[in-house]
Amino acid sequence: MAKKQRAKLVVGNWKMNGSIAENDTLLNGLVQRAATLESRVLLGVCVPYPYLAQVQMQLTGTPIAYGVQDVSAYTHGAYTGDVSARMVAEFGVTLAIVGHSERRTLHTESSKLVAAKAQRALEANIIPIVCVGETLDERRAGQTNTVIHAQLTAVLDTLDKDHVARLIVAYEPVWAIGTGQSATAQQAQQVHAVLRKQLTTRGGIRVPLLYGGSVKPDNAEELFSQVDIDGGLIGGASLSEIDFLAISAGSL
Repeated sequence: MAKKQRAKLVVGNWKMNGSIAENDTLLNGLVQRAATLESRVLLGVCVPYPYLAQVQMQLTGTPIAYGVQDVSAYTHGAYTGDVSARMVAEFGVTLAIVGHSERRTLHTESSKLVAAKAQRALEANIIPIVCVGETLDERRAGQTNTVIHAQLTAVLDTLDKDHVARLIVAYEPVWAIGTGQSATAQQAQQVHAVLRKQLTTRGGIRVPLLYGGSVKPDNAEELFSQVDIDGGLIGGASLSEIDFLAISAGSL
């Protein structure tokens, strides 16, 4: 009997994009066509906070999950501008990106802070998508494995085993995000294998490992065919219904 294939997970990260009208068109298109991807692909979108009510209304009862792009490291209090995991959970959110390279770089977020955000998400019954990745200088210096190991270790050392088992981890090489330059399938697989090994040493836990970084319809199939790549975290291409669905189809 052939081994059952694990479903691929493809999550869109809208970043700071969207409008009520644009979102309506995109979401309606995704809902109408998602059924063509069969049950072997799970779809999700992570959206800006102001659109949560709209997304909740349009995606509740559909197979498409939805989430946010960040949560606060705090549960409540005098943290002006922060949004807590408990707040977004009231909108039916099930996913939250934490530690994206743009947050680490532009907002100087440390791995310790990312770990705290992952913990707050899990306490609110939201699955964190923990992002790890190296810069181009770090890759050129042969530090890729060291960097991603340290980034993930900060999270694993903060969470208990049950919480670790609920993580999603996304490898996003910083040098490939928004640049049009993607890691080759072989480069991505090598890093995913390192992450898989690190997680396995924490009690044999197998969590979904996603690849992100200029994923396009023409490279999705090769990337997603790698043994340790369980799907993708998709940036700009997730704003196009055609491209996002084509990428998702590439994971079949």
